[in-house]
Amino acid sequence: MTKTNKKRLNVLFSEIVLIIMALIFVLPIILAITMSLQPPESVYSFPPKFFPTEFHWQNYVQAFKNVPFARLLLNSFIVAILITAGKIFTGTLAGYAFSNFFFKGKNFAFAFLFATLFLPAETLMIVPLFSLMHQFGWINTYYALTIPFMASATNVFLLRQHFMTIPKSLEDAARIDGASPMKYFLKILLPLSKPIIGGATIINFVYAWNMYLWPLIASMDDNMKTVQIGVKMLQSAENTQNWGVIMAGTLVAVLPTLILFFALQDLFVKSLVRSGIKE
Repeated sequence: MTKTNKKRLNVLFSEIVLIIMALIFVLPIILAITMSLQPPESVYSFPPKFFPTEFHWQNYVQAFKNVPFARLLLNSFIVAILITAGKIFTGTLAGYAFSNFFFKGKNFAFAFLFATLFLPAETLMIVPLFSLMHQFGWINTYYALTIPFMASATNVFLLRQHFMTIPKSLEDAARIDGASPMKYFLKILLPLSKPIIGGATIINFVYAWNMYLWPLIASMDDNMKTVQIGVKMLQSAENTQNWGVIMAGTLVAVLPTLILFFALQDLFVKSLVRSGIKE
């Protein structure tokens, strides 16, 4: 076997493996779409019908009737957008400070920050955080749902590592031209960091959108709950286990994250493979 044929076989094998893995991840979504468009008798029919014979859109109407999904979607959008914006804002500034400035105790501060990544924050901080939010009078408000999560050690670490790959000669040239540190940060550093910021935006938005435990605890009023809690509420409301309605509500909850990923997938891929500008 020649090297060319061997290389082609390796590529073909890799593509087959990737296609199989893609199908494994995509099939549950396709199944959810199919079930959401079928009436109850079709969902439980045997043999099961993979494709609906008719589109039963009533499942989506029923889902919005059983649970105030419109309000829950609005809450999730507000919470996810504010948390994502806060994490990107604090992460870029802190990452810039750790990578481009020298101050006393910088290494210790970064090591301490990095160590927090190993702590199970949701289990350790949930009780003191709830007590603090209660003292502030923020329970059942967007303040409690967003402000405690507007900073992330993960974002600081990723952005600091990325900023360190950008040549220092760019900063020196900017200083010679009279640019201040903040102007260099805004005009040069951030434009060069669009891929990593885009990738971080997707990750942070999906994390904030899928939050369940803290919104469940911090929002006593149904009008302040998020869409992930709404899916659980829908399961409780459907006492007969009408999976068509439940899958319809689940797709409504998943759709925004899928749209965001497909809109920013190029930046996300670049953020994974880009190693930065080399001198």
